[in-house]
Amino acid sequence: MKAMQYDHHGTSEVLQYTDVADPEPGPADVVVDVAACALNRLDLVQRNGWYTLPGYTLPHIAGMDVAGVVSAVGDEAAAAGWSEGDRVVVDPSLAGVTDSSKLAGMGDLYGDLGVIGGTVAGGYAERCLAPASHLYRVPDDMELAHAATFPTTFLTAGHALFAVADLQPGETVMIHAAGSGVSVAAIQMAVDRGCTVLATAGSESKLERARDLGAAHVCYNRTGDVATWAREVTDGRGVDVVFDHVGTALFPPSIFSLAIGGRLVCCGNTSGDEAVIPSLGFLFHSGIKIMGSDPYAPEEFGPLWEQFCDRRYPQVIDAQFALADAAEAQDRLENNDVFGKVVLRP
Repeated sequence: MKAMQYDHHGTSEVLQYTDVADPEPGPADVVVDVAACALNRLDLVQRNGWYTLPGYTLPHIAGMDVAGVVSAVGDEAAAAGWSEGDRVVVDPSLAGVTDSSKLAGMGDLYGDLGVIGGTVAGGYAERCLAPASHLYRVPDDMELAHAATFPTTFLTAGHALFAVADLQPGETVMIHAAGSGVSVAAIQMAVDRGCTVLATAGSESKLERARDLGAAHVCYNRTGDVATWAREVTDGRGVDVVFDHVGTALFPPSIFSLAIGGRLVCCGNTSGDEAVIPSLGFLFHSGIKIMGSDPYAPEEFGPLWEQFCDRRYPQVIDAQFALADAAEAQDRLENNDVFGKVVLRP
């Protein structure tokens, strides 16, 4: 089969459109013919060598967010009701994989957690191996490209907002980098939960699109005073939750934007890995909580997928590329001038 693989770190030029062996399923596995694979920031930082997951090796085929059609089925997977032709989306986390899968033994959530497209071969290919236990059916009337936008973004955002930060209906949440895939998911789910969303971004066009998704208030975060703005639009109170995957650049104003007892939940560090708490006095006098969002558990995927299917959130795809053009797709994501997901169509 054709795949986009790389065997050393560097720019997108290291990606090689090449032939690799077809995956063969174990008893509890299936092979998915990849119809769509959404890109993620991890694809870039691992390719560059800036950061790699425990267990990552070279050569590597990236692509965590896979949707497609089942083309080969192991005996146990067949007994569980999976068949060739099934339309599926894949949970990329390898937590909870049964021993009879070829992808078993990599389920340590706080250690060597295996990830399809992160530590094992993923969706930058015509076919992808997946445990049958990690498949979810895609409705017949949903485009597979739309399904591929779901796994990493919605699970990251949903786990951070609801399992970690315990965001409740009626609360106010500030979401940074509104054009990113994970923030697009966060905005949609927070609005759906009955929360007031404040969104920040680095361009006016992204702010307008955040409004279209339901953000009540928006702020240009390159030059605007984010903390002052957040207090103005909340009548001086501040926000209950800040959803942050930006890190260094917006950490101080995020802290000062929080209401009494507010929570900052962090699930990323795209602008840097060091952050400054601007005032310990404000932190402890206000009862502020800073919370790290850990990996989601296997049992979280199904309910969020059902919600995604039931609510029919609008499709937010910035651009689609052929597999052979994966370097161009990664360059587009790396330039940060995107709103929503970039998708490969093998």
